[in-house]
Amino acid sequence: MSERQPNLRERRRSETRRLVQAHAVRLFTDHGYDAVTVADVAEAAGVSAMTVYRHFPTKEDLVLIDQPAQLIAEHVAASSAAQPLVRRVGSALIDAATNWTGGNGDEQAANERFLLDCLRLMVSTPALRARHLDSQYALQQAIVDALGDDATGPDAAFRAQAATSACIAAMHTALTRWVEDNGHTKLPDLIARALTASFGDDAVATRRKG
Repeated sequence: MSERQPNLRERRRSETRRLVQAHAVRLFTDHGYDAVTVADVAEAAGVSAMTVYRHFPTKEDLVLIDQPAQLIAEHVAASSAAQPLVRRVGSALIDAATNWTGGNGDEQAANERFLLDCLRLMVSTPALRARHLDSQYALQQAIVDALGDDATGPDAAFRAQAATSACIAAMHTALTRWVEDNGHTKLPDLIARALTASFGDDAVATRRKG
């Protein structure tokens, strides 16, 4: 079944969202998160404050990385139950990082720079760190739900929650290292290395190593 293509209204909404967020992250980076208001962001983006709030209900949401939780969950659900849990979850996280930092030439550089700016703000701003933790919990729950029958029953659910939480923690460690290295190492490779360090060579598919 082919994926449904977004209609014109959805494309415009997505473009507006990207525009607003790009201006917000630039302003926060240049002037500091606390010094910039939502009204400042709206003015820079050429939209109303109401439009900003329609796309980003809180100021913190302007910096959150759009984690494709549903896409990650679908990847996990489609993976073979014969694989270890950490490999099923880890592969989905690596693919997500590939999407975050993907593109060709200038597009890839811009995507990586934007992600680095977002992560630096999250590391340096207490309110954003707290909001990021909330999004990590939501991602964990989406993945556990996607495991379906493999997470049915108290013991299976506990194993799924523990494995997923550990994989997300490994990803967080890789993200932090990526920021410290100023993006010099490919993010998907760092996540694969973090997963391998945490769970051993079998945690990552052979094609991901390197």
